[in-house]
Parts: sequence; structure tokens; C-alpha cells
Amino acid sequence: MNNEIFNGGKLLPLVEDFYTVQGEGYHTGKPAYFIRLGGCDVGCKWCDAKFTWNAAAFPPRPIEEIVERASACSARSIVITGGEPLLYPLEPLTDMLHKKGLEIFLETSGTHPLSGRFDWICLSPKHRHAPLSEVCRAAHELKVVIESPEDFAWAEECADRVGRRCLLYLQPEWSKFDEVMEPIVEYVKANPKWNISLQSHKFMRIP
Repeated sequence: MNNEIFNGGKLLPLVEDFYTVQGEGYHTGKPAYFIRLGGCDVGCKWCDAKFTWNAAAFPPRPIEEIVERASACSARSIVITGGEPLLYPLEPLTDMLHKKGLEIFLETSGTHPLSGRFDWICLSPKHRHAPLSEVCRAAHELKVVIESPEDFAWAEECADRVGRRCLLYLQPEWSKFDEVMEPIVEYVKANPKWNISLQSHKFMRIP
């Protein structure tokens, strides 16, 4: 990614920003303002945000605009997601958001070095592109998507790489929900270090 056009992170390829309720993982049910950035080099076939993959489709926008809308919202929690947000230098954005007294959550596949300062890091690693060790160590939450029973071995491999205090979640891939939900329940019952994350926003029919 040619970061020169992003002026050191002062410009970012914004796909959308909106106020909703976090639907997945540890912060499920928490009102939050989402900042979704374009661009992804992982490309999972079951991704529910494929429209974000081509960063060139989203012209760089000044972060001041993004922060102004985020800080005007009643939510005090910000989720930076994608795409893959760590494709870009995020220090200017997170610094500006923190100065507004906001807490910042990151959703990442962990494929690029950390940039920016976050109050919570959710690592959602993918088979196609393993996460970096530095992101594994920094993660507060590990959320592994389960598409088939074979993915449990991948989940355990990832769990071995995160810190002892990192919370562990298994999440059914939405299109395979009926097939994998029962195996996930049985796996978690047999391995209680794991928790189940559901895409509750899809049940609630909200963004």
C-alpha cells in the first residue's frame, strides 16, 4: 500500500462511518460508532464486507471530518474496522479520537504491524494470511470464524500465540450457521477456555 497518498495517516480511505450497536465478541450489545476503512489483502471468500476490498474505490478523506462526526455522536466507543485498517498509519486518527475522550476498539486480521493506540484490540485471524506475532501478543480478544470442524485446529493454533489474558471466542460463519453451530457448542463445552460469539447484529437486522 502506497501510504504517501495518505499523508502519514492524515487522510484515510473511508468506506462508511455510522452509529450502531456492536454485534460480535466481548463488546456485544455496546453502542459504538463504527469507522470502516477500505482495502484488504486477505480476501476471505465468506467476507461480509467484500465491498471494502478495493481501497481505490474510496478516495482518501481528511481525518478531521471523521473525528468531527464521531465525537458529535452520543457513543463514547469507537470501532475502527475494514477491510483491514492496519494497512494505514492510524496514529493521527487514534490520537485525535483520544483527545476527544473516546475509547477506541480495533478489529483486525493482524496481517500488518500495529499503528495507533487502542483501548481494545480484537484479532480475527484468517487461514489465508497468518497474523503477525506482535498483533497476537497485543490482542485483548481472539475471535476465530468457524466455517467447518477443521477450523478448530486453526483456532487452537492461534490461541497458542496470544497472551494468557486474551479472551477466546469462536464465531460461526454466517452462511454455515446451521451446519457449524452444534459442533461449536460441543467444542466449547469440552474446551471451556473458549466462548461463543454470534453475529447478533444480523439477528437484530442492524448494520
